[in-house]
Amino acid sequence: METSPCNTSALEITGLLIEWSKGDRSALDKLLPLVEKELYRLAHYQIRNLRPGNTLQTTALINETFIRLIDQKRVQWKNRAHFFAISAQLMRRVLLNYIRDQKRLKRGGVAMQISFSEVMLITPQKTDELIALDEALDILAEIDERKSKVVELRFFGGMSVEETAEVLNVSPMTVIRDWNFAKAWLARGIRNEIE
Repeated sequence: METSPCNTSALEITGLLIEWSKGDRSALDKLLPLVEKELYRLAHYQIRNLRPGNTLQTTALINETFIRLIDQKRVQWKNRAHFFAISAQLMRRVLLNYIRDQKRLKRGGVAMQISFSEVMLITPQKTDELIALDEALDILAEIDERKSKVVELRFFGGMSVEETAEVLNVSPMTVIRDWNFAKAWLARGIRNEIE
């Protein structure tokens, strides 16, 4: 049986992740070029609904996430999907920390010269919605952690139903059911938070 390029890449990434978990720093150097494009896609997905005009750059989100990934010393990487699930979770935290910091600064500060194509504006309404989503997602996690993970992977990580199912080790139908339930539950929770 012939191995597809996609499988070869996934197998290579998994192997490098395992070596990195064992302390091989050279595996990390080999891993970065293989995951860089996907990390960029995840970062862009994280800030996709925000508008042009502010200082949050896709590359800054990737860099901050990668710094936090390198600090993940206790993680025993299982495979490529596990790596990108953790990456999505870390990006969510970085983005929400940024939003909270911006809200605290009350839109003040010094203007910076930045690339228009990589810049996203977080409007006050979007800020409130994302913070309300984060808070509602934390409450959902206390009630049903798997449904919370489904939202995190699909909404913040941009993962497909199949990728989410692989990460959570459940069927795609379970992901669809959890996703539908969580969307309805979160919509109600966010509405209550914002009102």
